Amino acid sequence: MNTTDDTSTSTDTGTDAAAYLRQGDLRLLDTPTARHLLATVPVARLAYTGKDGTPRVIPVNFLWTGGELVIAAFAGTYKVRDLTARPDVAVCIDTTEAPPQVLMLRGRVTLAESDGVLPEYATMQRAMMGEEAGTAYIEAIDQPGLRMVRIVLRPAWAGVLDFQNRLSERTPAPVLAALGAKPAAGPAGDGRTGGTDERGM
Repeated sequence: MNTTDDTSTSTDTGTDAAAYLRQGDLRLLDTPTARHLLATVPVARLAYTGKDGTPRVIPVNFLWTGGELVIAAFAGTYKVRDLTARPDVAVCIDTTEAPPQVLMLRGRVTLAESDGVLPEYATMQRAMMGEEAGTAYIEAIDQPGLRMVRIVLRPAWAGVLDFQNRLSERTPAPVLAALGAKPAAGPAGDGRTGGTDERGM
């Protein structure tokens, strides 16, 4: 879900320009694909490392502020414990309809605990449940003693796949044709064509 604030440094990187950006370039956050996903997809997948050192991946609601991805959690949960100990994460936001669109983020989260319902959490729930049901839910849980944790990711790495202008250079030609995608124009893996540099994935 999308909102905006003064942290955004958007320069509206168009589709043609985006085709020449390497995976990992934060300017990909300003591409039409990334903007669309951040504004319309309500659930992301958050990957992190658990207490025992094995990987975790969970669905989370999120709010994009224009420069940060905000996730809300109740204090004391395993997720909060694990992210406090190991704050490096990866996030995937994608669609399933054809052609699929994918935004991948990496970075380190910061956590801040506070009393009561986080404003971002209230916004997420109203968007997911509808204004009336969401407001009723927030009022029901906003009781004395409730503590929540604001989890913030300021991306250090961004990657985009839209299976039209950005996809692996090594995608077989029949797959490109079936997807209606544009074939890459330059050497495989050079990161300067309509495909993407797999080394950055």
